[in-house]
Amino acid sequence: MRFEFASATRILFGAGTLREVGPLARELGQRALVVTGASLIRAERLLHLLRGHVLVSTIFSVTREPEMGVITQGVALARQQGCEMVIAFGGGSVLDAGKAIAAMLTNPGELLDYLEVIGRGQALTLPAAPFVAIPTTAGTGSEVTRNAVLASPAHGVKVSLRSPLMLPRIALVDPELTRDAPPAVTASTGLDALTQLIEPYVCTRAQPMTDALCEEGIRRAARSLRTAFARGHDLAARTDMALASLFGGLALANAGLGAAHGFAGPIGGQFPAPHGALCAALLPHVMAANLDALRQRQPEAAALRRYDEVARLLTGQAAATAETGIAWVRELVADLRIPGLRQYGLKPEHIADLVRKASQASSMKANPIALTHEELAHILEQAL
Repeated sequence: MRFEFASATRILFGAGTLREVGPLARELGQRALVVTGASLIRAERLLHLLRGHVLVSTIFSVTREPEMGVITQGVALARQQGCEMVIAFGGGSVLDAGKAIAAMLTNPGELLDYLEVIGRGQALTLPAAPFVAIPTTAGTGSEVTRNAVLASPAHGVKVSLRSPLMLPRIALVDPELTRDAPPAVTASTGLDALTQLIEPYVCTRAQPMTDALCEEGIRRAARSLRTAFARGHDLAARTDMALASLFGGLALANAGLGAAHGFAGPIGGQFPAPHGALCAALLPHVMAANLDALRQRQPEAAALRRYDEVARLLTGQAAATAETGIAWVRELVADLRIPGLRQYGLKPEHIADLVRKASQASSMKANPIALTHEELAHILEQAL
């Protein structure tokens, strides 16, 4: 057995930990580019805490999923203002933007030099500028991952900037920051977190450390996602979901993902859909397709036993089977009002091209079994 495990240099978790950001950031420098979402009001408390420790902040707003041009603008602003570090405060898109800006702030050349698929795919050579990740949603786990997902409208895809040199210096996870997330956001991000716990658990690169994180994360998401959706200010449920998201990020960064994420990238690059909602719509159908393929072609595969364990973790029933788990996920997706892919404009005529793109996605490589194009197409047909 051989595996490795890498994460943010320091992880702080707990309600109220945002209060600690000032002295932590002060250790990294005096001038920060603060990457936020569309609402600057939400970031005002963070800015106040930074000012209290004599940090100079330059604000950079990311109002949608980050595109290459947004990263270039952020890097230019950070250099113009002499920023020594990047602090990202927001959801997964904001964190990914901040992570990419921090990487390009120190590395020479253009963004395309380092992007997968559409770029030259060169490796970063220098550590990113000090990066502090503060998530305000519970879903992507981006605060502890080594990649940033960027959209390229010109190519109709989402691609990754990826390197161990991009791991955040500090991940500050405060569940209180997620309490105002609206139900729809709670649903899509929460199901993204669940997907990022199930896929690494059954993938071909699963390993003991990520297994432990996935098992605990699945238990917490299963017991608390419905509560967080229905009663957003329930701090115990929000804490469970923040932990589930954190554990999912650690797991995907150190094991792998699968077909749900393999599809989510190409679909998200072509259609205006939240990443988490795509994963949610796909997850039960991917689980069913993998189960069928494994039973037909690899009946002794360890992943079959793992799908049974996923069902036991989700339901709390010792006798639960993989089919029970799939049914449980289908019911959860329905209860959280996740629409089918047709809602976002996907039609049957798009399936062949999306299958072709998804089959080449990096996330697909760790799927527990290689699925045929016919099996992949069937997943999309079912998810419409």
